[in-house]
Amino acid sequence: MSESLTTSPPQGAMRDGSATVRADAYQPRKAWAMATWLTVFSSINFLDKVVLGMVAVPVMRELHLTPTQFGLIAGSFFWLFSLSAAIVGFVGNRVAARWLLLAMAILWSLVQFPVAFASGAAALLASRVILGAGEGPGFPVSVHALYKWFPHEKRNLPVALINQGAVIGLLLAGLAVPFITQHWGWRANFLLLSAASGLWALGWLCFGREGTLQAEPAPGEQAKRRVPYRRLLTDATVLSGFLAGFAAYWGLALVLTWMPSYLEQGLGYDDVAAGRMFAVIVAVGVPVSLALSWCSQQLLRRGASSRVARAVFGSACVGVGGLLFLALPLLSLSPGGKVALLALAATLPPVAFAVGPAILAEIVPDAQRSAIIALSTAVATSAGAIAPVVMGRLVQVQGHPGAQGFELGFTVCGAVMLVGAAIGMFGQNPARSLRRLGG
Repeated sequence: MSESLTTSPPQGAMRDGSATVRADAYQPRKAWAMATWLTVFSSINFLDKVVLGMVAVPVMRELHLTPTQFGLIAGSFFWLFSLSAAIVGFVGNRVAARWLLLAMAILWSLVQFPVAFASGAAALLASRVILGAGEGPGFPVSVHALYKWFPHEKRNLPVALINQGAVIGLLLAGLAVPFITQHWGWRANFLLLSAASGLWALGWLCFGREGTLQAEPAPGEQAKRRVPYRRLLTDATVLSGFLAGFAAYWGLALVLTWMPSYLEQGLGYDDVAAGRMFAVIVAVGVPVSLALSWCSQQLLRRGASSRVARAVFGSACVGVGGLLFLALPLLSLSPGGKVALLALAATLPPVAFAVGPAILAEIVPDAQRSAIIALSTAVATSAGAIAPVVMGRLVQVQGHPGAQGFELGFTVCGAVMLVGAAIGMFGQNPARSLRRLGG
């Protein structure tokens, strides 16, 4: 490692990757207040994502859609999702995250409203594509905003918190969407989500602030302020982290789009019971994900390398989740047992979304961090455009309704996760990347 990376930071400063950070710039109360706002933002984001999957059965029935057609519409949410994440990520290098987040929330509100009046598959498809483009940058811009409030050694938990915002959104969806659908129809859900995004935008306009934690290059590190993107994007840690995130997101995409249908048509629950089971699957993830992120952060504090505490730890969680998905069709379990197995399988991989950006932030200059985290999100979420279509095709080929097609789709998911976990575990080495990029 270069001498400048091993030199102790000056008094009154702390290390942040290759730079020093003024200790007095960290403001815990304001930082956690912003983290809370962004957690609510993440909750709305995931409510928007999952709502179509939660109303899949009445939508397919009313609009006369086959499983393959529905899978295509569900996956269309991700057609521009990844591209938008990448483009806005580069914009985030120069434009304040506060204004980007405000613009996204306004767009979500505007595009959800017409869905309530969609009369055909084409209108539904168009609205999901536009919504996906608006929501694609949500996570990377939120992480970039948080990193302006939290120093390097404190970044796991706030990112884990906004990931739990996603869990809260899914939990609310499991409990509220079936109730709303049963009493007011599936279209009412989209009106409420439009209102929620609008209210968040109003609150953020009044209270949202840009982070004040500024990194300053250490002596001899001026050249590290920017690194050619060609070198960054060919680095083993960056590339393998991208692929591990892709594998983890494959499972998340299936949970968002097909899990409620599997509970209804594969395991035989009615719509309300399926919503509650979905909420159980999501609820399990809250304490487990926070505990795993805390464990990773504790490993760092006790002197473990970032490779062990983040790369190996996060990849192992993805791999174990993949093994559990693979086991689903092989074990003779009751419907309740399958729900429990899926709950654990869906809970472990998202740890990669907390540790992955932190690894990138270690090796990427602050001036390029927004773009690289956005590109990571773009690669990962591209799985969302593929996984729902694969599952829909398997369900249709195997016969619908029934559990066999769904469980074959989960088997494919498990295989993808195992491959991604192996790549992430052996390919990510932040210390080696720092030497390479700093040389």
